[in-house]
Amino acid sequence: MNPADRDLLAGAAAPPERADAARNRSKILAAAAELFAHRDPRTVTMDDIAKAAGVGRGTLYRRFPTVAAVALPLLDEHERVIQERLLRGDPPLGPGAPPGERLAAFYAAMVELLDGHAHLALGAEIGSARFDTGAYQFWRMHIRTLLRESGVPEPDSLIEPLLAPLAAEVYLNQRARGLDNAAIVAGLRRLAFAVTTPENR
Repeated sequence: MNPADRDLLAGAAAPPERADAARNRSKILAAAAELFAHRDPRTVTMDDIAKAAGVGRGTLYRRFPTVAAVALPLLDEHERVIQERLLRGDPPLGPGAPPGERLAAFYAAMVELLDGHAHLALGAEIGSARFDTGAYQFWRMHIRTLLRESGVPEPDSLIEPLLAPLAAEVYLNQRARGLDNAAIVAGLRRLAFAVTTPENR
């Protein structure tokens, strides 16, 4: 049996989510979203989420082992929109534009995401958890591709430095220091072109 057939059978064999489990999941995510929106997500505990959702601790832990695991699916739905636009959207965010333009457009899209959902990023990306998410790996691959297209030597050494400005803590600190989104995007645009322009190397 080939791998594709095994995957198909595994998917077919997976039992559908019970109605009560689906309701509990929705209640948990809705309660967590409310908590994250009105408090520093780094102070939210699993007990807080269970109480706000009106579910038992066991119910919560069976579905979500950590606070970050609760925040991640809330953030994921917004990140998937950007991923789709990177793959199949119009340039410059989507394919077809020069690497510098695409990197600048990626920065602008991520700043827009952080403007509306930095609280979810704070909850989902606690400590090193940021580096383990599927979205982060997607961003890494995208930036690596753009650097390689630009002919940047040793592109892997620049991926993390180029993603670092998109950490929620960095964005919120910049806003707290008086920078608006336009200024943040303008700075990141200069960074994008500085890195991808051959004469700067």
